[in-house]
Amino acid sequence: MNKHPHVAVVGATGAVGIEMMKTLAKRNFPLGKLTLLASARSVGKKLNFRGAEVTVTELTTDSFAGIDIALFSAGGSISKEFAPRAAQAGCVVVDNSSAFRMDAAVPLVVPEINAADVKQHRGIIANPNCTTAITLMALYPLHEAFGVKRIFASSYQAVSGTGAKAIEELERQVGQIVNRQPVTKAVYPHQIAFNVLPQVDSFLPTGYTKEEMKMENEGRKIMHHPTFRASVTCVRVPVYRSHSVAVSAEFEKTVTVEAARAVLRRAPGLELVDEPEHHKYPMPLFTSEQDNCAVGRLRLDCALENGLCFWVCGDQLLKGAALNAVQIAEELLN
Repeated sequence: MNKHPHVAVVGATGAVGIEMMKTLAKRNFPLGKLTLLASARSVGKKLNFRGAEVTVTELTTDSFAGIDIALFSAGGSISKEFAPRAAQAGCVVVDNSSAFRMDAAVPLVVPEINAADVKQHRGIIANPNCTTAITLMALYPLHEAFGVKRIFASSYQAVSGTGAKAIEELERQVGQIVNRQPVTKAVYPHQIAFNVLPQVDSFLPTGYTKEEMKMENEGRKIMHHPTFRASVTCVRVPVYRSHSVAVSAEFEKTVTVEAARAVLRRAPGLELVDEPEHHKYPMPLFTSEQDNCAVGRLRLDCALENGLCFWVCGDQLLKGAALNAVQIAEELLN
């Protein structure tokens, strides 16, 4: 791999694409050239990168000649069409969609957990689901110490996980309610302002949603833990940015709060914020636009053997998407 690679951001004008550019700049990623790719309607837009304007060009099947790394954030259908072509052109794709996550030939990577899996790539590396990544940032260090068997979890997912139009919908509905106007909805099936929706993604025949099953399926692959079990309820909440997850985990070994805190203090990419007596615990308000996830509200689970409860928050546009992708790109250079 070129030590100063030519990098492309696919879906550059979207929320995650913008965060990918910001993250590349913030982390001083040693790229030699940046190419911004998007659909035809975005062609000609100019985006700022390190003080200079970069013009967006159209994504086509011929876009990847000479590109070393492509960070994809344009949806599963785009990834399925263009990622294999990019790989055939000699480019390494880091894909943020769900298109290749469960493909046995494609590594699914959270660098703090399984960075070595990057070496197994055949041209495509998958970024995990945002809620899964944020949860595993706290769960995996505990798994290494105590051996996780299963978890029960509920997510509290920000509207920005759905996209810019969802943010606009929340803002619009808040204004409508404050001004005593009829509430209009277009993105979600129900009002999201001052409400919570116990549905993220589409329902499966089991009654779980696709989003809920990603925790178990992707968690098994990332942690190399084929017997890991996860029962999850994913909830959309009227928060602009940063997801939160309440987790009750059962372990093979005896766990104490003190031992768990010691493990989590040492975990990379994670901050322990656990002083409930002083009202200090992780919140989306404080993890938004922050690279690190935060964990707190540690306590022994009163219903599980060797059980521990915790609350973890993280910016789903960063650790759940853009930051994780750039970290994978950094691993490619090592």
